[in-house]
Amino acid sequence: MHSAARPSRIRPPGMREKILAAIRSIPRGKVSTYGGVARAAGYPGAARQVVAALRTSYGLPWHRVLGAGGAIKLRGDYAVEQRLRLETEGITFRGKRVNMSLHESKFKKPKPALKRRS
Repeated sequence: MHSAARPSRIRPPGMREKILAAIRSIPRGKVSTYGGVARAAGYPGAARQVVAALRTSYGLPWHRVLGAGGAIKLRGDYAVEQRLRLETEGITFRGKRVNMSLHESKFKKPKPALKRRS
């Protein structure tokens, strides 16, 4: 039986480490989205890899990473814990979403590689 085409599980070398570094760089009182972390790590469109890195790592400020638009994507007690941790850091909400205009972390843009003259 032929299985449907699946995306490759092979990831570029260092991808996970770059994602973890981006997560660690989010300062206290700021947040980012899964997609924002992926872009900051140099992998736009890799939000699912950010989720995977969060699930398999310890000691990260996991509560500072949210869904698009500042939504808490966790469920149950984990969602309550995430909101409480964020509120403890002074983060405010507009309904069920973080007020991203006040609290979104702005990552530094990576410097483009210099081109060598021939």
